Amino acid sequence: MNELALQDSPVERLSVAAVARGAKAASRLLASVPGARRDAALRAAADAIERRGLEILAANRRDCDEATRAVKEGRLSRSLFERLQIDQPAIAQMAAGVREVAALPDPLGRSLAITELDKGLTLYKESCPIGVIGIVFEARPEIVPQIAALALKSGNAVILKGGSEAQHSNQAMVQIWIDVFTSFPDIPAEAISLLYTRADVDEMLSRDDEIDLIIPRGSREFVRYVAGRSHISVLGNGEGTCHVYIDRMADLEMALNIAYDSKVQYPAACNAMETLLVHDEIAVVFLPEIISCFQAAGVEVRGCRRTFELAETLGIMPAMADDWGKEYSDLIVSIKIVDSADEAIEHINRYGSGHTESIVTEDTSAAAHFMERVDAAGVYHNASTRFADGFRYGFGAELGISTSKLHARGPVGLEGLTTYKYKLIGDGQTVASYAAGERTFNHRRIK
Repeated sequence: MNELALQDSPVERLSVAAVARGAKAASRLLASVPGARRDAALRAAADAIERRGLEILAANRRDCDEATRAVKEGRLSRSLFERLQIDQPAIAQMAAGVREVAALPDPLGRSLAITELDKGLTLYKESCPIGVIGIVFEARPEIVPQIAALALKSGNAVILKGGSEAQHSNQAMVQIWIDVFTSFPDIPAEAISLLYTRADVDEMLSRDDEIDLIIPRGSREFVRYVAGRSHISVLGNGEGTCHVYIDRMADLEMALNIAYDSKVQYPAACNAMETLLVHDEIAVVFLPEIISCFQAAGVEVRGCRRTFELAETLGIMPAMADDWGKEYSDLIVSIKIVDSADEAIEHINRYGSGHTESIVTEDTSAAAHFMERVDAAGVYHNASTRFADGFRYGFGAELGISTSKLHARGPVGLEGLTTYKYKLIGDGQTVASYAAGERTFNHRRIK
């Protein structure tokens, strides 16, 4: 997390302890709110976002004015500044995203498994909310409605800590949700809360009695910082060091389109390609074309020694050792020539962040080998890395892309915000009768 995002805010606020206690109490009430009521509140929130769009834009303009000075002074990166901005189409998109979440099936109370342990003794496994979720993120204030919608739909209370660069935008949008909840007495206002400072984050990480899950959205170092300072479970949404590998059997026109889209379509996203790997057999034909396409789009190209020797006259820069594994989040790309798919796989598994990786090839066996061997949340064949997104996956929205391997992996949607509980329905059975051999289990799986 950048230093600007960690500066203290003078805004009056409740203590973190009070916020956490309120969220815990709210989560217990939310767990029993019927799905139809949660959906009605979501639709009301979507209407309010559209109705109060000018408030959001005005608040965002204040943030952008302050951030412009920070960029000039070198305190804020240009890529972070770009992620800060909201326009009128974004307002409409935020409202539409909330409505899409409302239209999804209720994730709570789903029957996941039913087992008859014995006649009259049945074990049910059902989905339920996690409880209280703390989320720390930078810029991108438009994710506030996504987070709020997913949290409410899944019956969870949420505590947000955005960067101070988006303070006014975040406050405006959180207030909209709180105001909407006043029309729904069974949904407490404490279902959504906002924190402001770095000290707040550190205290939030200590509230393991009230907070059930922390989701940090930021660099790999920040995720590790959070995980190392808290006993609360952490679902890491770390950096995206994504690769596209162009195989020797690739359709080169398709490869151009995929590589270009993966880098240029939205370079600040965590699912944008940072390193392009190209098989040696097609490098002499493919690289001049893709480099020209990149440069026409304003992309700075950095190449390995072989790439630099091949394309030095095109004005590229030599790649340094720290370029491999770097998340640029900008119009910068590193290119490496490899001799085989296995070398590409080895490079990805060494330098990748476990986010999203893609192979472009017409060789289905090579594609299958790549997809089996690459260790990442998303592994694609003949598709842009930019498809790694909860909305594009049909999740309605997402809280981020998890590079963890436990609980949730990839885009974290509704399913990633639920856990389960076991419900045992009996008819007076006691363990003693089974221990004495008077009764036996049949463990008959019903579902």
